Amino acid sequence: MTVHLIKLCVGAESITDLAEWQAERLAEKKRARQPQEILHITRSTPARAQDVLSGGSLYWVIKGYVCARQRITELRPVTKNGQPHCALVLDPEIIRVAPRAHRPFQGWRYLDASAAPADLSSSTADMSEKLQRELAAAGLL
Repeated sequence: MTVHLIKLCVGAESITDLAEWQAERLAEKKRARQPQEILHITRSTPARAQDVLSGGSLYWVIKGYVCARQRITELRPVTKNGQPHCALVLDPEIIRVAPRAHRPFQGWRYLDASAAPADLSSSTADMSEKLQRELAAAGLL
C-alpha cells in the first residue's frame, strides 16, 4: 500500500524558490563531479519504507499550504555529524498539487494516499501560486 511523506519546506517562499534551490544544489554537485541527484536528509528513516518506495512522494508544505510533491526514488542510509540519518532521494520533477492549508509541524509525517492532494492539471498548474491558494481557499480548486 503506497504511503507518502509530508514535510515543511522551511525558508522557501514559493515552489519557484524550491526549484531554484534544488537547481543550485545540482549545479554545485556537477562542479564537484558528484552524482546529479536531489537528496533531502532527515534524522529518521521511515519504518514503512516499502510503502514509501512503492510509489510514494514527498509532499512539500510551503507558506502554510501543501502545494507540490516530488516522487521518492530511494531511501539511503547516510551519516551526518557522526549520527545515522536517512537521505530521501527525490525525482527532480516538482509536481504542483491542489493547494491545501496545513499547520506547521516538525520533521516529516506519513500521508496516506487517500488523503493526498490531487495533482493539478497543466492549465491549472500554470496559474500563479497566489491565485491557486485563493481559489483553494474559496473551494473552487
